[in-house]
Amino acid sequence: MNLLSLLALLIHFSSHFYGHCITNNIHLGSETTLDVPMLYITGLVEKAFILETSQPTPNFQAGLIVEATEDKYVCSFVLFLGNIKVWSSSHLSRFFTSGKCMLTLNRDGDLQLTGQKGEIGWRTATYGQGIERLQLSNTGNLVLLDEFNTIKWQSFHFPTDVMLWGQTLDVGTKLTSFPTNSNSFYSFEIHREKLALYLNSGNFKYSYWEFNPTKPQKISFIRLALNGLQLFNDDNHKIAQIPSKRLQRLRFLAIENTTGNIGFYYYSTTTTKFEASFQSLRNKCDQPNLCKANDICTLSKECSRLEIEGFSGNFCGNRRVDMQEIRSAISILRDENKKMVNMTRETCAGSCMDDCTCVGALFTSGNNECYLYEEVRGVKEVGDNEKVSTFMVKVLKKGSNGLKRWALILIVVSDGLILFICLGGLCFYILRKRR
Repeated sequence: MNLLSLLALLIHFSSHFYGHCITNNIHLGSETTLDVPMLYITGLVEKAFILETSQPTPNFQAGLIVEATEDKYVCSFVLFLGNIKVWSSSHLSRFFTSGKCMLTLNRDGDLQLTGQKGEIGWRTATYGQGIERLQLSNTGNLVLLDEFNTIKWQSFHFPTDVMLWGQTLDVGTKLTSFPTNSNSFYSFEIHREKLALYLNSGNFKYSYWEFNPTKPQKISFIRLALNGLQLFNDDNHKIAQIPSKRLQRLRFLAIENTTGNIGFYYYSTTTTKFEASFQSLRNKCDQPNLCKANDICTLSKECSRLEIEGFSGNFCGNRRVDMQEIRSAISILRDENKKMVNMTRETCAGSCMDDCTCVGALFTSGNNECYLYEEVRGVKEVGDNEKVSTFMVKVLKKGSNGLKRWALILIVVSDGLILFICLGGLCFYILRKRR
């Protein structure tokens, strides 16, 4: 750390923050402020907790946090369970500020994050609803209550990448997780027929894990219980459950931002850490971003380049194409928008050849489904006993390059012959004139 950064850090710690004694609720007019350093200090993280539950460790704590990110400071209202961040106001949109980071429950009942000049970076938009106080429940739900203890706003309705014990999520709700230094993100989504994990990358949305209830009933909502994730129908009857693999009480469910894996976590008194009791992806090669595009995850769990003769990223403008099967390989990704049913292997391959944007196809023999891909991603090697699908990639037809080569040779020879005739005629003319 250089001298200027050290001086800025000393000035920052010599300043004070305006807050309250930690309790489980705060009232109208409450204001908490964290001073933001004038100079950027790499790795700086400052916290000011104002809410805390009375449970044994690990308990819930909520408050302000200032973090150094991308040469700027991010101001957030956050909730921690022990040392795990389980909710944040900046999950989807970050508030960059300078000078001050301030959390205020104003007299009109609106909870706001503001900066040095009063600019609003986040708010609950609950003004004029008779709000009396902000409370942190023992389940980790941040709620704004009126004088009749009616909930007017709650953090449970704005999930991030974590689902806490006792929390329910309705159909259409999703958890999202954002990998560092990546344009893609993961999402855990609740549909009427299934639960699914997705890799969202640009215009593509691939599912890489699904859970379907065995009973032919529609899902209405899900709830994280002590022993697993429960699925309920419209009549509030439990229709399925993803069980935990341990007897310990579950505390939360989360999507890992590095692997895209979803896990159930309990607190281990032995290690004094949160440990996973269930993970949806048990095979390393099932991680959607483990390998790069045009790579394959081998049986040894290593990424290797797909060496395919005639493979090209763009086949538009070239009709001389064919489909080549990648033996003992499948793709873990599924694009529902590029799905076709009641297909044969041949018609599936033909559909990809007819679509110039398609570079690969997956045919599942069990249910005769066909998936088309505009990028080769999520390919993994499987054993012969696991081979229920056929993965094919589009390649240039053999001989098409040879034809191009012969055409080039013919052009060169023709041009050379014409040039020879012209030069020969010129020489004959000059010699004749001299005679």
